[in-house]
Amino acid sequence: MLTHTREFRTGGSEVVLDITSECADFVTRAPDGLLQLFVPHATAGIAILETGAGSDEDLLAALRDLLPADDRWRHAHGSRGHGRSHVMPALIPPYATVPVVDGRLALGTWQSICLVDLNVDNAVRTVRFSLIPG
Repeated sequence: MLTHTREFRTGGSEVVLDITSECADFVTRAPDGLLQLFVPHATAGIAILETGAGSDEDLLAALRDLLPADDRWRHAHGSRGHGRSHVMPALIPPYATVPVVDGRLALGTWQSICLVDLNVDNAVRTVRFSLIPG
């Protein structure tokens, strides 16, 4: 298994960050297999979705509707509504697996791999890339 970690700066606002190109660069190391992505954080996730046509903003809007940034959360340290960031990984898990065929991600035409982060208190996230050769 080949493995690599990479830090991404997500900043101080909610973000859907497209990391597809970094994933594509990593998988060229093996012709076939599985790319396993994992975010070792309690408040971030990995999603596969279309980006650039509004779906990334739609996802953030849906998460705002489902998980409002208000004072309802028992996990209440940090910025207002911080507890929702700890619930989000139950909806958008901190992992994803993508097939690799001929050294390329086997994604659909409009699919992108994204780091989703609602936690405005932590501006840097780590993603572990693991390539399991076939």
